[in-house]
Amino acid sequence: MGVFLALFILTVTLGFLVLKYRHGYWARRHVPHNEPSFPMGDFKNWQKTQTFVEVFLPVYNKFKGRAPFAGMFLMFRPIALILDIDLVKNILIKDFNNFHDRGVFHNERDDPLTGHLFALDGQKWRALRQKLSPTFTSGKMKFMYPTITKVAEEFVRVMQEKQATSAGGIIEMGDLVSRFTSDVIGTCAFGIECNGLRNPTAEFVVMGQKAVSERRHNKFVDALLESAPKLARALRMRQISQQVHDFYMGIVRETVSFREKNQVTRRDLMQILIELKTKDGKDGGLTMDQIAAQAFVFLLAGFETSSTTMGFALYELAKHEDIQERLRKEILEVLERYNGEFTYEAMMDMHYMEQVFSETLRKYPVLPHLTREANADYKTGDSRYTIEKGTMIVISVDSIHYDPKYYPNPEQFDPERFTEAEIKKRPACTWLPFGDGPRNCIGLRFGKMQAVVGLTYLLRNFKFSLCEQTNVSKHGMKGRVLLHSVDGIKLRVEPV
Repeated sequence: MGVFLALFILTVTLGFLVLKYRHGYWARRHVPHNEPSFPMGDFKNWQKTQTFVEVFLPVYNKFKGRAPFAGMFLMFRPIALILDIDLVKNILIKDFNNFHDRGVFHNERDDPLTGHLFALDGQKWRALRQKLSPTFTSGKMKFMYPTITKVAEEFVRVMQEKQATSAGGIIEMGDLVSRFTSDVIGTCAFGIECNGLRNPTAEFVVMGQKAVSERRHNKFVDALLESAPKLARALRMRQISQQVHDFYMGIVRETVSFREKNQVTRRDLMQILIELKTKDGKDGGLTMDQIAAQAFVFLLAGFETSSTTMGFALYELAKHEDIQERLRKEILEVLERYNGEFTYEAMMDMHYMEQVFSETLRKYPVLPHLTREANADYKTGDSRYTIEKGTMIVISVDSIHYDPKYYPNPEQFDPERFTEAEIKKRPACTWLPFGDGPRNCIGLRFGKMQAVVGLTYLLRNFKFSLCEQTNVSKHGMKGRVLLHSVDGIKLRVEPV
């Protein structure tokens, strides 16, 4: 018994020393870093009192200008937090082939909904991106545009009813815009009429919120999934809750089966995915699991992101009524040029709307950091700052967007930052809400389209202002990743 106890103590001691040695990785290389805590590294307070933004921002501000990157740890996995904007550009664009993987968890076999374009690596990602790129062209967006405007018209009717019955016209806009985007995604990605605008407890709305905010595991296991995704995959671990998995797999299977059996076609993403489907994914087509995974990531990327952007845009417009009036004036002038019809071309003609949209995402990047993984050792010009193969790379979008070097007085909401002349003054890769380079967000056109359509319909019919109940907190994180307003966005709404 004594021998076994001694062996156990020796094993634990050796394990502890190995892990402590691992935490000395950046110190041995003389890379600027904070002392990591055991066992969470720099993420000791993540999910408890800190969001990802609050983990990365102090490190960025402390070490920027001193080195091309700073060292951090996610548990025992070294992270290179990029501080130099030229290095950001090299990673995302110039030297993309060495950084094409995100290095995040996915497990197509046991957790098929994670086998989507955002998470896949290597050749699987390249092949899928090539198949799906034609799905998000301007032509395909125009194809789906009438479906979105139909939902927006219902949005206005619901808003009119709520405004007439709400005390003082005060409405919680965060919830309402999320139900708008839920109806858009339900219609365009899954081909179902979920009626979330009228029914906040509709199953699709509730499950959409769970898909974004709920995880299968606790903080420690989540950290393991992200810090050691290959190990987690080898252990056949899963990330998505069983309830969410069963719901979305069921919807996709039923929709595909119904359309194929009854030869039904619609103007939506699901139709485009069905046209890519082949038996068992042969001949370069998509399997049923792949269709479900792409529809699912379309939900994750389009549901909460667009609604959050719309909510924060309305909040800033309510704070700055002069900007709101200028934007409303543009909307009315453009509609007059198009005989009162809000066509796809009319939407593309709204240039000040583009500036407001861009500044909203500058100040409130919904995905506040980007991740990459080094596929081979990468030299930055200083031997201390070689990024070794397998190193996790983080680009803190929020930190760059709030860097006064690129955006003076960054807390100020100012759409004039995004005139053509001002954009040309800034280095590349200083505006990254959709990423950049070959692995940027494939659905950026769709996300922008649904947000702009929603804002246009609201602003041509309603005026928004602050009220006593307005209390917007920027740094909440939904699902531990996506930014949202913790307390919602309550605004006073009046008919125009």
